[in-house]
Amino acid sequence: MRSGKPPANGARAARPASPPWLADAGFGETKTRILDAAFRRLASEGYAALNVRDIARDAGVNHALINYHFSSKDQLVIEVLDAANRRLLARQTAMYERPVGFAEKWAEARRFYEDDLASGFVRVQAELWAASFSNRALREKFLPRVLAWKKIILGAVREALEALEGRRQKLPAPFTAEVIACFIAEFWLGMEFADLLEAKEEDAQHRAALDAVQWLLEGLDARLAAPVPRRRKRK
Repeated sequence: MRSGKPPANGARAARPASPPWLADAGFGETKTRILDAAFRRLASEGYAALNVRDIARDAGVNHALINYHFSSKDQLVIEVLDAANRRLLARQTAMYERPVGFAEKWAEARRFYEDDLASGFVRVQAELWAASFSNRALREKFLPRVLAWKKIILGAVREALEALEGRRQKLPAPFTAEVIACFIAEFWLGMEFADLLEAKEEDAQHRAALDAVQWLLEGLDARLAAPVPRRRKRK
């Protein structure tokens, strides 16, 4: 469950700074510089404008080295996504495992989203999503990364529903963990594209939706903190 709102429009136009998670990924110096340059190009100019020679120039390497480390441009961008995605999934998993309330986890996810939008990660993911429509080979590599994120969301929703059922409360049958996780994931993806398109007229609705979920989770946390109701004995 991610969330948040974007920085000012002017902040989006600037070329993103080098993502610190690349330095921590354990790549060699040359490969790190190439991935860093590719990430910044993707985040600022997009997949369609991505050029191996431009990346090589930004990284300060001969473009032949990119062919040496990566078999194709698509393989390069997938490795960029993987480096970022590993950090994102590890961060999300650790957040959901923290012994805090569901509302606090949601609030932290919203802060994560603000960071991801400012860093350019949301733009990079959206660029590869769009490119995957007409590039089947890229789609086959990209889709599993998106599904891995959705799987984490489903696990978090299941945990929340199990906690609620532990208090002898249950949502109506149509509202399964899978249905709720679908609503959350697809809302996030839709909001991300709206934010990248700078649809400012939708900001208020997005914030209201995010705040509404925050309110629901605060209520859930309050229920979980209350004593478990006793079962009535039959006469």
